[in-house]
Amino acid sequence: MGPAPGQPMGAVVVLQFKEYILPMDRLRLLSAKARLWRWWLDEVVNAPLEPILHPSRARLQYLGAFTILGHLAFGWIWIALLPQPYENLGTRLAMASLGIPLLVDLINRDLTSKATLWIYSATCWLQLPMFFSLMYWLNGGNAVWLASMACMLVIYYHLTDWRLATLGVVAGVIASMGMAHTMQAGFGTEATQADHLVVLAFAWGAALVLGASSANLRRTRLINTLSTMGVMAHELRTPLATVHLMGDVLRNLSQHDLPESRQKKFDELATRLQNLVRSMNRQIDTQISNAQLTRLPRDQSLIQAAELVQEVVLNYPYRSSRERDCVLVHIQQDFQFVASRQLFSQVLTNLLKNALHALASASQAPSPGDLRVDVGVHHGKGRIAVSDDGIGIAHDQQARIFEPFFSTLAGAGNGLGLTFCKNVVEAARGSLSVHSEPGLGAVFMIDLPMNKPTVPAPVSPR
Repeated sequence: MGPAPGQPMGAVVVLQFKEYILPMDRLRLLSAKARLWRWWLDEVVNAPLEPILHPSRARLQYLGAFTILGHLAFGWIWIALLPQPYENLGTRLAMASLGIPLLVDLINRDLTSKATLWIYSATCWLQLPMFFSLMYWLNGGNAVWLASMACMLVIYYHLTDWRLATLGVVAGVIASMGMAHTMQAGFGTEATQADHLVVLAFAWGAALVLGASSANLRRTRLINTLSTMGVMAHELRTPLATVHLMGDVLRNLSQHDLPESRQKKFDELATRLQNLVRSMNRQIDTQISNAQLTRLPRDQSLIQAAELVQEVVLNYPYRSSRERDCVLVHIQQDFQFVASRQLFSQVLTNLLKNALHALASASQAPSPGDLRVDVGVHHGKGRIAVSDDGIGIAHDQQARIFEPFFSTLAGAGNGLGLTFCKNVVEAARGSLSVHSEPGLGAVFMIDLPMNKPTVPAPVSPR
């Protein structure tokens, strides 16, 4: 296309350059928006919250002891050795007392309970962003509390999820500012100086980046490990198919002109091989499901609890008729819930497998009713309970059985089954809990919000 009359050649080149560059810029902008949106969904919205980072009973006990001893020690330093304004024994004792609940067996025994998570979060928030911010404002942002605030930010992001820590810092600063206004006429001039704010902003930004990157690293390592396990499990299907064919060959041989005793042995061997293949394929399905531990499919369907339980119990690959006969299903009250049917089938299969292992580890052979699956309604929620009369779970292990890679079976299992179950149940807005006494058995309870069937509106007569 040539230049228009009176239009220089250079203008044409600029226009053509803009026509080429502007679409490219728009593509880059759209791509950047898509990446940002994907990061927001993966890292902020859909990533599971971890109120207690690296949870363990010993960790909570160490934090409780450190809270008590740390506040008492710094109270002595800032009151007796290097006096600071607004320091007093009563405040330090109050802060030190926040560590006591973390030492109590009732609190640190079950690290997955809501009560423990709330107490831990409140303890961290009150003694870190709330208390440190208040002392920073009251002391006019002096050097001691400027350094203390910077350290507090790094520590807080190391103790809890970076999203919870961010909300906690904002809430603590605002709440402490209101309290400081109430307790005195105004802030010291140094507290809001530009250089102090720059130091605090740098410390906060560093803590935020470290917290977010640490969470991403933990998830990436877990995803890579689980993906490898899923691939390895999938590759086992090929030799299993060969074993299944061998079972078919043996079954065909048993139909030939052979003595009846030999025919029976061939048929039994073929049945055992094919049962083994079915059991291994079920285990492979479990491992592939475990490989989706952090990225569960979002397919949702309406599930009838009693129908699902009966289907899973019927199709479970029992190792013997005695195992099959020990399982009883009791439908007290049926209910509907919304979830992934495939994943929930795997959840119930995992719970049945664990219960049967517990019964096999007991001293006596299982009898009918030693494993029970109950379906009913409890406190307005649907409940599926899997109970067994097996060896039970030790109290100190009950707090960790839902952690990835923790297993009560020494040398067996990968410790992902119950973690997978918990994630699937929570994805359906439910909860999975356990009650067990060593030597007396265990009960795993799935509580789910019920889906109430919609009643069609009456049609008014014309």
